[in-house]
Amino acid sequence: MLRILRNKKTAKKIWIGLAIIIIPAFTLWGFTEGLRNRQENVPVGKIFGRNISGIEFKDSLAAVKTIAIMRFGDRLAQVQQYLDLETQAWERLILLAEAKKRHITASNNEVIEDIENSLYFQSQGYFSNKIYNEILRYSLRIQPRIFEELTRQNIIIAKLYDQITNKTSLSDAQIKKEYAKTNQELSIEYAGSLISEFASSIAPTQQQLQDYYQSDKSKFKQPATFNIIYVIVTDEEKAKKLNLLLKKNKGLKTAAKTLELETKETGLFDANNAIPGLGFSPELLKIISKLKIGESTPMIKSDKSFYIFELIEKNEVSIPELVKIQDKVKQSFIQETAKNLASQKIKQLQNELKTQDLAIASRKLGLKISTTGLFKYGAAINELPNTNIFWDVAYDLKVQQPSEIITNSNGFYIIKLRSKSLFDESRYTKEKPDFAKRILLEKKEALFREFIEDLKKKV
Repeated sequence: MLRILRNKKTAKKIWIGLAIIIIPAFTLWGFTEGLRNRQENVPVGKIFGRNISGIEFKDSLAAVKTIAIMRFGDRLAQVQQYLDLETQAWERLILLAEAKKRHITASNNEVIEDIENSLYFQSQGYFSNKIYNEILRYSLRIQPRIFEELTRQNIIIAKLYDQITNKTSLSDAQIKKEYAKTNQELSIEYAGSLISEFASSIAPTQQQLQDYYQSDKSKFKQPATFNIIYVIVTDEEKAKKLNLLLKKNKGLKTAAKTLELETKETGLFDANNAIPGLGFSPELLKIISKLKIGESTPMIKSDKSFYIFELIEKNEVSIPELVKIQDKVKQSFIQETAKNLASQKIKQLQNELKTQDLAIASRKLGLKISTTGLFKYGAAINELPNTNIFWDVAYDLKVQQPSEIITNSNGFYIIKLRSKSLFDESRYTKEKPDFAKRILLEKKEALFREFIEDLKKKV
């Protein structure tokens, strides 16, 4: 392929970079890499029913690392701790599996064209084989054959992205509204039926709690919990000695003490959350969940350290008896009952608005009525948390027109638009083309992210 590349002279396209799947997250990553090094052909997971080997995952992880290098360059060291590369690697495998199901492919010519037209490998507007080889060798530290296959996969994922997002569009009204969010202010009048105000007067009897608990026990199901001890070793020779002691059936705590190594304990945690002191690692959690009490994991290498974990306590998934979770059941009962009462009250208000003004109807029903000054989309208002939804609804209302019922975590609201600030039409007309392109791209990326999350649920 590179022989063909050397004969190419023109450059038209930018290398396809799938930055939308590089999502910032705090995580502990690297445990899986140690496991892959140990048994690269052993399945480490499944995607759509097919086993994924350690070496497949290793290749995918190398690919997302290469993308990160090309995106962040010298800044990678500063941001790498925030990149969930392990999750990105799984997402890449999932996307490629979905693309295969859709029979999406990339030809050799497409790979050649993509590489030769990449600005990374050009000199004075032309593809440079020298620059190409130097960047791959010294910056990316990757063989040309592997980089070309990575590029092929990127093209395939880009085609999948186009399939999912190519029908995405924005109307003129949607573009104008998005522009207004950062350039126009409005004020509202609102009435709120708050859950907290109803909750304060609810005092359930023991019988009510018993009936509530019995009606749907599953809502009080508690996930499995684990407590582990672990040792971190930075010296490879000492790690080998620790491993030998464990093979002689020495417990981790005893073996660590023999070698004067510190043993740490996580305390109880569940599989839905990060491991205390370590972070979140799906692969490690999967291994821990299969351990028996007193059993240790194999030695796991991550970066320049070695880790061994031992399960010391485990509680299976369970539904506790009422007496053990009385307070939790009581709070759930109060919250649910208060929410229902608040919902009923706001519906009463909605019905009253057929013949009365919002302020008059609210006072009649004992609901607080308030007004705001002019505020932009995203502005913070103490009495009105998460103002975005209120701005969104109010923007589409006519002045003095009441809204439909708005719901958030605090309760239920009905609002009325009071006024809007002036909208600069001339400035909007001038900025609209570039603004529309940016907003459309954001919408496409959000849609593709939703698509990825849906795929992950099906896997």
